[in-house]
Formats: sequence, structure tokens, C-alpha cells
Amino acid sequence: MGRADVELPEPPYAVDDVVAGLRHAREDWRDRRRAQGEYGEVGFPSRHALGRIIDVLGSALFPRRLGPSEVTAANEDIFVSASLQSALPLLAAQVRMELHYTHPEHCQVTVETRVERIVTALAARLPEIRRLLDSDVEAAFDGDPAARCVDEVLLCYPFVTAVLHHRIAHELYNLGAPLVARIIAEIAHSRTGIDIHPGAQIGESFFIDHGTGVVIGQTAIIGKRVRIYQAVTLGAKSFSTDEEGRLVKDEPRHPIIEDNVTIYAGATILGRVTIGRCSVIGGNVWLTRSVPPGSQVRQIQPSVTVEAGDPCD
Repeated sequence: MGRADVELPEPPYAVDDVVAGLRHAREDWRDRRRAQGEYGEVGFPSRHALGRIIDVLGSALFPRRLGPSEVTAANEDIFVSASLQSALPLLAAQVRMELHYTHPEHCQVTVETRVERIVTALAARLPEIRRLLDSDVEAAFDGDPAARCVDEVLLCYPFVTAVLHHRIAHELYNLGAPLVARIIAEIAHSRTGIDIHPGAQIGESFFIDHGTGVVIGQTAIIGKRVRIYQAVTLGAKSFSTDEEGRLVKDEPRHPIIEDNVTIYAGATILGRVTIGRCSVIGGNVWLTRSVPPGSQVRQIQPSVTVEAGDPCD
């Protein structure tokens, strides 16, 4: 019996009604968005595509560590050129979809001009992004006794993945592609458990030790040589609303962390407060006010009594 003669079994589920119901749900959603002027019949930036693009850009930044094993000192410029020639047009396509979606009133010429400006400016910033990432990797190596070499930090530490995504996303955010930037930030969040809004400003030699559960809000400002441990939150204490009760967007509402500050695990710092330079914030501290430079902030624990018992056999 040939393959064409094989009778396929009946599908186990009747899904036609489900397909129709999902179509109606999509149409209802889109109708509501259109009524509020929030939906256009255009493409939308792809999380899947941006994940691949950021990986290629990462390999262009660190070709002999994040690139394929066949990259050598002799051919790395060729590899970097090919990576950029591949990634930048794909990134331009994602930025183009964002601009068409968020500014449907703009003509094609205006959109293309903005796309070229954004992607060209990001490309020009890549050498400086590489230098910033070098300072972050070195800060981690200098600050972690478990790190045996800088390459181990680059390849193994989740904060490097998070901050690489962030430094690219931050540039795109400032250049006028905040939606693409936010998707890149959320890709890093899902990959590492570290949640950094692309609007956050972060200085050089930044280090997040361990990293899981760290949250850094949109308007946070972090100085140079700052070290943060796992489960730290730099968040907002409250949210302003307008006369109609809607949240005010982009208002400064997250902390300012000055240079050489260390924040230990589980600390929560909320609101537009300033942590003065060279301060140390202890673990599990809840802080909603500014502290001067050189402060030592810690949680006072009740005394703990330890009584000796019988040793185990």
C-alpha cells in the first residue's frame, strides 16, 4: 500500500468551534483597541526575532567568547562585520514595525528616516557599549572571590546577560524605539530572572552578584561601581495620577544610587530617594528615605541564643 493510500485517523478533538471563538475574541479585543486609537493594521515587533538579533549583536561585541568556536584572532573582524551586516537590517525591520505601530500618521519617508537614524546611532555606540561591558565584567571579577577569570564571568554569570541586553536596550530606548527596547529587556528578564527597565541609567563597573529577583525601575539612576545582590528592588513608592485618575507616565519615581554603593540581598529601596555615595545598605532593609554619603544602613535583629546539644553519633 502506498503512502497516498494510508487513511489518516479522525482528529481526536473537534476544534472548529474553538477556532471560531478565538477569532471572535481577537476581533472584540481589536475593536476595543481601535475605538481607543491604540490598534493599527500593521506588523508588531517580534520577541522571537529580537532574541536572535540580540544574540548576534552579543557575538559581535564578544566574538571569541560569545561567537562560534571557529572565530579566531585572524578572522574575528570578518566575523564581526558579517554579524553586524546580518543583525542591523533585521533590527531596522523591528524598529520600523514599532514606528508604524506607534505613529501610524507618519509617512513612509519619515519612518525610514527615523529607522536609519536610530539603527545607525546604535551601531556607532557599540564600541562604547563594549567598553562599558568590559568594566562590568571586571567589576564582577574583582568583587567575587569565586570568579577564577574574567572569561568565566562573561560566559557564566547571568548578570552579564542581563546587563548586555540592558546596555543595548537603553540606547534604543533613548534613541526613540522604547517598545523594541522593552521587549529586549523582557527577553533578558526571562533568561536571567533580573528585571531592568530599559529606561534605567546605569554607570560603569556595575555588578549584580547572583542576580535572581533583582528589579530596577524605569527612572532609577545608578552611579559608578555599584554592587547589588540578589532580590534587591529599586522601585516606586507611589504613583501620581492626573485629573481623570490615570497614572502619570515617565515621572521620576525610582531611587538614585550614587557611586560606590553596595546593596545587600533582599533590600528594598522605594521612591525618588538618594543613597549617598560609598553607602552600604544591609540585607532585607526596607528604605523609603534618602541617606547621606557613607551611611551604613542595616536591620537590627533581636538577639539569638544558641544552646549546645548532644553531638550526633
